Amino acid sequence: MSISGASGGFDRDKEEFARGARAIVVYPDLGGSSRDPDARLEETAGLAAAIGVEVVGRRAVRVRAPRAATLIGSGQVEELATLGRMDEAGLFVFDAALTPIQQRNLETALEAKVIDRTGLILEIFGERAATAEGRLQVELAHLDYQAGRLVRSWTHLERQRGGFGFLGGPGETQIEADRRLIRDRMARLRRELDQVTRTRGLHRERRQRAPWPVIALVGYTNAGKSTLFNRLTGATVMAEDLLFATLDPTLRQISLPGIDKAILSDTVGFVSELPTQLVAAFKATLEEVVSADLLIHVRDVAHPDSAAQKADVEQVLADIGVGEGTPVIEAWNKLDLLSGEVRDDLLAEAARREDVMALSALSGEGVDNLIATVAGRLTEGHQRYTITLDAGNGAGAAWLHQHGEVLDHAIEGARAVYEVRMAPKDYERFATRD
Repeated sequence: MSISGASGGFDRDKEEFARGARAIVVYPDLGGSSRDPDARLEETAGLAAAIGVEVVGRRAVRVRAPRAATLIGSGQVEELATLGRMDEAGLFVFDAALTPIQQRNLETALEAKVIDRTGLILEIFGERAATAEGRLQVELAHLDYQAGRLVRSWTHLERQRGGFGFLGGPGETQIEADRRLIRDRMARLRRELDQVTRTRGLHRERRQRAPWPVIALVGYTNAGKSTLFNRLTGATVMAEDLLFATLDPTLRQISLPGIDKAILSDTVGFVSELPTQLVAAFKATLEEVVSADLLIHVRDVAHPDSAAQKADVEQVLADIGVGEGTPVIEAWNKLDLLSGEVRDDLLAEAARREDVMALSALSGEGVDNLIATVAGRLTEGHQRYTITLDAGNGAGAAWLHQHGEVLDHAIEGARAVYEVRMAPKDYERFATRD
């Protein structure tokens, strides 16, 4: 859907985002950030590359006093304009949130298209959404963002629409009509997503009645979640060195020691300063995370901003309502990229902590330890029970194998005696089952 004159959207002037477009990435360093400027530039360049943009320049700009009109100083704007002409760049990607006025003024001064961090991420999500639900969520988030771009600086939106019949008079301006269209479309999208949420809730209730524990992989984008997911499930989910390679959630059944069946969920990667529109729109998808029995927080420990990325993930988890009561295991991934003293120190630190597993999802190192730890965490509180069944009660025996760990069994005449370790709630369900 495209609304005339709405700047910053992934449907407007699509040719300007064609693959191969030459772009300069700009990081306005406002101070007070724990992020390394070079790492931020690298991340934003990766985000731009994710939609096929050719990054021909990177520049960190120190901003002592943000300007209301352009965010950065006039001298810095002139410097960027010169750089853009030299590099023949038609696009500037600002790793910051720009107001509509700032975006418009920068486009005029730089004589090039300007997109901010929110617009860039929305662009990626719009291209990556593969399912109907994902497309609904992206469009809702985009329209929410787009509504803020409808400002008085677009003079062509000031055209009056004349009234007809009983609605005569001066009519409504184009900008008001566009806003009304956006509001109406957003209302329809929310109704459709509410239906998706109810359907997903029914599926979740069915799984909980089974019951199978749900394990959700979470983490910063490109931390290696999908690679680990494939390693644990034998699946072939897209796993590339690409930001936001996975957008729509994927669920697979796995077996763990002492647990016949569990559900593993691979979710969209998080990112610093994730647009609030996307957090709200994707909350339905991320409800799998909210209701999970255990979270595996996959971290790229080879990344220079690994600690800051962890904080960003924890902030998003808090935003979507994941409470402190949900157990979390940190998977310190990408050991294969570390060596020497750095690797030894990290392994020693992981060994001292019960909530951390060091591993390489790519090579498989440490993954068996993660599996054992996850199984142990999910079976905490399980007790040992002696259960006697009729020797011919195959359905009862199958139930015990499915919901518990059968430690031993013996046939005594017409009876079968089982030693089973299971959760107390499962034992109660077995005792009261039909």
